[in-house]
Amino acid sequence: MSVAAARSPQGAATADQEARTGRKTWLLRGLLVLGICLAAYLIYRTLHRYSFDDIVAAVAAIPGSNLARAGGFAAASYLCLTGFDWLGLRYVGRNLSYPRAALASFTSLSLGHNIGFAGVSSGAIRYRFYARWGLSTGEVAKLVLFCGVTVGLGLLTLGAAALVLKPEVAMRLTGFDALPVRLLGLACVGLVATYLGLAWIGGTVTVRGFSLDMPKPTLALAQVAIGAVNFACVAACLHALVAAVGEASYFDVAGAYVTGNVTALLSHVPGGLGVIETAVMYLLPGRDLIGALIAFRVTYFFVPLAIGLVVFGLSELVFRRSGPPPAAPAQERR
Repeated sequence: MSVAAARSPQGAATADQEARTGRKTWLLRGLLVLGICLAAYLIYRTLHRYSFDDIVAAVAAIPGSNLARAGGFAAASYLCLTGFDWLGLRYVGRNLSYPRAALASFTSLSLGHNIGFAGVSSGAIRYRFYARWGLSTGEVAKLVLFCGVTVGLGLLTLGAAALVLKPEVAMRLTGFDALPVRLLGLACVGLVATYLGLAWIGGTVTVRGFSLDMPKPTLALAQVAIGAVNFACVAACLHALVAAVGEASYFDVAGAYVTGNVTALLSHVPGGLGVIETAVMYLLPGRDLIGALIAFRVTYFFVPLAIGLVVFGLSELVFRRSGPPPAAPAQERR
């Protein structure tokens, strides 16, 4: 019977789908390995001039007040990220409570930031939470897409501010004059304005076969605001540490961070490992930033990762003991 099924059209289609899934899985694994190799190379290029004692001394030289400020901004960023999920639930028509959104968001992103392919890895963890609370696979996919768009809007907004108000960093990187850099910043503003305009019109936007149901204008405005505040907090976390070892304006650091973060997102390097450090050291030359950059990675990535692993493990124990999730109550649907 299994042989006949395999030879039937339905069996052949199933086998073909499994083969495509297998190829996609190996492709993702290959890209992840390449990303890790790139991260290792960038870390070596960044750190090879320093001994272990030099690195320890550089981190220890950062004042406690700067570390505390950096920790506060990192916490504020993760608080903003919980807002991404809370808004995303409204976008898909679910009114789950904020504590549930915060649990799923923090756990998925504290792990996803460090695993790499954040959209895929954090999406898989989000699914484990939201499926138990009654969301379908399609609804979780829409929520993850909504959060990804919010990330893009935040980067565009902060990037526009850095390019228009402080173009010198981008000028050093690109070799362009101030006018083209500022025009690029205005183009970022135009993209955000276009998104808001499409949200006002409503409907579905399709680009190269990729479709997006536009959110309500109020949700779109909230996306832009919370996305920008999130990245402003991350840049402030980095600035608090860089400022401890040398003079650098907030917008210098923000411009360097945006550049490094865009590169990290495109390369899918786990946590931007090595990419952000290289961009910051290249765009802010003449400063010994190694201690500040290591402290930033520990503050924004490794500490949340440690907390997220504990929270994820405890949540798995709680969910398993509570058994299968009940059906979503009617009041949780819009």
